[in-house]
Amino acid sequence: MHPVFVYTVSRLALLAASIGVLYLLGLRQPFILLVAAFLVSGVASYVLLSKQRDAVSERFTKNQE
Repeated sequence: MHPVFVYTVSRLALLAASIGVLYLLGLRQPFILLVAAFLVSGVASYVLLSKQRDAVSERFTKNQE
């Protein structure tokens, strides 16, 4: 499967999971919920998706050669 697709779908899944968890924890205001979910999913993707991010960067460097 294409690494960019896998990375993008993984990021969206982390965002959706973050929204769900934060909502269940009581964060009900939509704007604050979205901002907090973007922050949480950004940190989580930095930690959890390093292998996918490396695959994407490798794919881009191969295309530039």
